Amino acid sequence: MALLYEMVWRFLHALLYVQRALVAWFRVHIWRWKRAVVGLLLPLALGFHNPKKTGAIGKRTSRRVRWGADGRTLEKLPLHVGLLITEEEIHFTDVANLVVWCMAVGISYISVYDSQGVFRRNNSRLMEEILKQQQELLGMDISKYSVEFMKNGTDTSDKQEHQVLPCQSVVKVLSPDDGRLSIVQAAQQLCRAVEQKEKTIKDINVTVLDSLLRESKNIPDPDLVLKFGPVESTLGFLPWHIRLTEIISMPSHVDVSYDDLFGALQRYATCEQRLGK
Repeated sequence: MALLYEMVWRFLHALLYVQRALVAWFRVHIWRWKRAVVGLLLPLALGFHNPKKTGAIGKRTSRRVRWGADGRTLEKLPLHVGLLITEEEIHFTDVANLVVWCMAVGISYISVYDSQGVFRRNNSRLMEEILKQQQELLGMDISKYSVEFMKNGTDTSDKQEHQVLPCQSVVKVLSPDDGRLSIVQAAQQLCRAVEQKEKTIKDINVTVLDSLLRESKNIPDPDLVLKFGPVESTLGFLPWHIRLTEIISMPSHVDVSYDDLFGALQRYATCEQRLGK
């Protein structure tokens, strides 16, 4: 009888695994099909029958105008957005597009994270792709705009000037080392300070720990985290800094569109954040 129960349990477990895999597959593919149909029908509904009327420069200018206007229409725009990729296969161009679109609507800080440290190991590749997409999507105007890339609170490269925002934008690459490990290191630092009588136990509080965990006083906590993929977890993304962060899940970062991003920003703008109340 025990063997029968075990066989039934294993069978049900296998069914659950298959069900989850099928749900994840259908979520991604149905989302792509729906977006493709909208992309085909919307231009016709709006009367855009002749795409040759505007050249590449005109299209790029109209997109910049639209994206900037979209940001101003939102009742609430996040200052800092985290892009959390939970999928195993990472497309650098799609992530770079997300970063550039965030800048275009007026978001000043963008953090990019994956739990395997792929972005950290390929930091230069990601930054090159972002600069490439900036030029492709937004054009150049070096007399007015700049973007700064940061890693662990320091510059990873010289400032590269491209048209993104009427102020400096900061792009930060994160890995699991910036999350739980940083909390452990901060706790160890406090313990050493107590052991060496530099601090007492009474001196240790949330404010002290918070100051140790912040690499730069000028970078705010994320207001919004966009999680891409079927995994229902933040996978160690800055656990200390996202206590009050709004988290919105999206099916996939692969072939993601600007409309997908703006839809998520609209959801954030209309959500009610009680901030622990």
